[in-house]
Amino acid sequence: MMTATVKLASRVRRLGYVLAFCFLAQVLWDVPGTWALNNGLARTPTMGWLHWERFMCNVDCQEDPDSCISEKLFRQIAELMASDGWKDAGYEYLCIDDCWMAPKRDSQGRLQADPKRFPGGIRRLADYVHSKGLKLGIYADVGNKTCAGFPGSFGYYDIDAKTFAEWGVDLLKFDGCYCDSIKHLADGYKRMSLALNRTGRSIVYSCEWPLYMQPLFKPNYTEIREYCNHWRNFADIYDSWQSIKNILDWTSSNQEKIIPVAGPGGWNDPDMLVIGNFGLSWNQQVTQMALWAIMAAPLLMSNDLRHISPEAKALLQDKDVIAINQDPLGKQGYRLRKDNNFEVWERPLLNLAWAVAMVNLQEIGGPRAYTISLTSLGQGLGCNPDCLITQLLPVKRKLGFHEWTSSLKIQINPTGTVLLRLEKANLTSLKNFH
Repeated sequence: MMTATVKLASRVRRLGYVLAFCFLAQVLWDVPGTWALNNGLARTPTMGWLHWERFMCNVDCQEDPDSCISEKLFRQIAELMASDGWKDAGYEYLCIDDCWMAPKRDSQGRLQADPKRFPGGIRRLADYVHSKGLKLGIYADVGNKTCAGFPGSFGYYDIDAKTFAEWGVDLLKFDGCYCDSIKHLADGYKRMSLALNRTGRSIVYSCEWPLYMQPLFKPNYTEIREYCNHWRNFADIYDSWQSIKNILDWTSSNQEKIIPVAGPGGWNDPDMLVIGNFGLSWNQQVTQMALWAIMAAPLLMSNDLRHISPEAKALLQDKDVIAINQDPLGKQGYRLRKDNNFEVWERPLLNLAWAVAMVNLQEIGGPRAYTISLTSLGQGLGCNPDCLITQLLPVKRKLGFHEWTSSLKIQINPTGTVLLRLEKANLTSLKNFH
């Protein structure tokens, strides 16, 4: 995360326009497999909950005891994740972001939790989280300080990795604030990756390495993938439609360089799900859920599970949409076209299936119809010679059997998305479909 508006603004720049589709298809599908971080983790995108966007750096437990960054908050969220369907839906990691630390390291140079807000320490919290069948994530920074000014890990990579392992931590979000050079940034991310692996504990490694290189330096994504399980490319998400649009614009404008490296063990991270908060309309929440599934993004919610609407809960726990996000083929989707304030995104899935998202970006008027030729989907193969189409969002309904030469006309709400699944038609699927 960034602490200064100027840092955020500098990363909103677009870095060029998308290549022609025929070239993009070659880039996406003809690249050789890249070597990933060899820790056996994140074979599908990580799912869980992360406190930052919703709770930020609220450390005033006297004035705001229910929303401050504390052991109490994380125990309450863990209880809900285990009992209210979140764990069963796949949300496994309960992640602490910045502001959990005491202002100084202990006498042996180790990080320590704030003793008033985390009276039992992180080890006790990890034990509780594990007792609920969940995993615990924690936050640190590659530089001299965290973004909020707490102790950084520069010069302490090995001792911090050992400390996290001893506490029973299962994921590390490693931020990039207060690092004095691009060399120290790269070396720090590499050293922490190796230090985590040396502990012998399985710890998912979430990096912000490329975010802090851009726009002055060009990230080497092949190298980043060798050290990280997922990596942030763009500025922090906000609870706003503009923020969602900025992330989608950056992703589509840079897809020819970031999509080839994504796959089992390493993923592009467009940041947290803000569904269930305050800034997005219902249609915009549908758009975020649909596009994060298409992008094979880590699904890390940042919301208050103690106070979430039934509609937002149902959307976040939608098993069909989660299945697209978690598809074991592990191919990230991409924007296929943009015209007349519509966008079409698609993603290849296991067993020659495809997910297709159609977004209406117009912010005035009512629902608009979009007609698409099925021959254009899935690189001409999505419905060849025929397919069964199911609409998953905004509501699930069967659209039936379609032939390759046919077209599909869909009504899409302003700032909303229609998410489809295309599957090959065979006797078994036809019976199940009806």
